[in-house]
Amino acid sequence: MKLNMNKKLIIGLPMLSMVLLISCEKKYQSPGTYENDLFAQERQEGKAYIMNEDECFDGSELVLASSDVKLSDSSKGRGKSFYLYKVKSGKVLKTVRDSTVDMPMLFLSQYKLKIKNTDSMYVYLKKLEGYRFIAKDRNLKYQWLKAAPVYSVEKN
Repeated sequence: MKLNMNKKLIIGLPMLSMVLLISCEKKYQSPGTYENDLFAQERQEGKAYIMNEDECFDGSELVLASSDVKLSDSSKGRGKSFYLYKVKSGKVLKTVRDSTVDMPMLFLSQYKLKIKNTDSMYVYLKKLEGYRFIAKDRNLKYQWLKAAPVYSVEKN
């Protein structure tokens, strides 16, 4: 009986210890498995609204046609990033506030414009809101119309 009991212990003890080791093993779970999105139904993913040429013209206070628009300066880092563009020369198509526009002029954009150097483009501007320190320092009056893309001037 002792011999039979020893055989059971020799076979059973390692089996029991393996079962205990496997069941008590702690598996790593990434923090992503613990996340629970409380606002899943409220999140909307869609496309940004892009204005057409007529809406851009109507919504802006100053419209210029220019082939000489260059990126002058940019600020990335703390706070909102912004870009300063310089218009060296151009034709005024619409103005609401100023009867004359001094060239060269600077304007601010909240995002980088996709400017093609070969074509002349329409510059849709509105009155500068915020950025009072940079406006005072750089004598800025206008900013790019927010939902306006870069439109090339068609030659008739």
